[in-house]
Amino acid sequence: MTQFSSDKEAADALHDAYRTLTSEISKVIVGQEEVVRLVLTAVFCQGHCLLVGVPGLAKTLLIQTIANSLDMSFSRVQFTPDLMPSDIVGAETLDKDRNFKFVTGPVFANIVLADEINRTPPKTQAALLEAMQEHAVTVAGHRYTLPRPFFVLATQNPIEQEGTYPLPEAQLDRFMFNITLGYPSYESELQIVKNTTGAFTTQLNKILHADDIMAFQQLVRRVPVVDNVVEYAVQLVHKTRPGQPMASNQANQYLEWGAGPRASQHLIVGAKCNAILNGKYSPDIEDVQAVAMPILRHRIVRNFKAEAEGITEEQIIRELL
Repeated sequence: MTQFSSDKEAADALHDAYRTLTSEISKVIVGQEEVVRLVLTAVFCQGHCLLVGVPGLAKTLLIQTIANSLDMSFSRVQFTPDLMPSDIVGAETLDKDRNFKFVTGPVFANIVLADEINRTPPKTQAALLEAMQEHAVTVAGHRYTLPRPFFVLATQNPIEQEGTYPLPEAQLDRFMFNITLGYPSYESELQIVKNTTGAFTTQLNKILHADDIMAFQQLVRRVPVVDNVVEYAVQLVHKTRPGQPMASNQANQYLEWGAGPRASQHLIVGAKCNAILNGKYSPDIEDVQAVAMPILRHRIVRNFKAEAEGITEEQIIRELL
């Protein structure tokens, strides 16, 4: 790992590494620059991501590509209705000497792709929840620490909800970002088809190692923030809470529940990282706004009036911004 003489030098190095990473990822992923930015922001903020999109938008490929460009262990879990907690965290088995031995599951990796996470029952979702929050799992009374850094990047299909188990609010709140993937533009889809229907294969270079990422995570935490930016972030979250003194008219009209304190924390950490990735050394209000949508989207709950009038979470958040 490279040693830096100052935080300014380290911030410049993170900015350069981010540009190199996005260039490397663009060899495979066409378009989706905003999605790539948010996923990498979560990586440098020690956060987890939930990617929501219809089938065929390269959600899984995007995560695999990011994992391939980072020199870290990677595992994929395809969630199904019959998946058990032990299939994720591991289980104790008898060895040849008839002694119990713990066999680790796929969660023991730096990057875990939880594919179609809403297809598995709440019991299995809860096993992943402990890993996401505690960075450890408990099996047969023993606690096993997960490797660092540790990220869960989950995908979810918003259509075809038959036979799915919606994620509980408590688990949704553990995801730093809820990222929505849209359809590619006409030009992007032309390029996708050209890239994926020939014999050419792309080799990705490893840009960052685990030690580099942990050092950059600590750097993001050390970024200074002026008081007015912190106040703006906290006021924004308070505006989402209906019935509270600082609630906005939109919240009182259209929301059942607002965002909790974790949203305020993520807004500031995300703004710090966004500032560095854009070559700044301290975040401003624009950096908070740049990460507000994916942070607040899954932390507010619409009421019946909003659903009846077709008011979406995104419309409410845009009004608040």
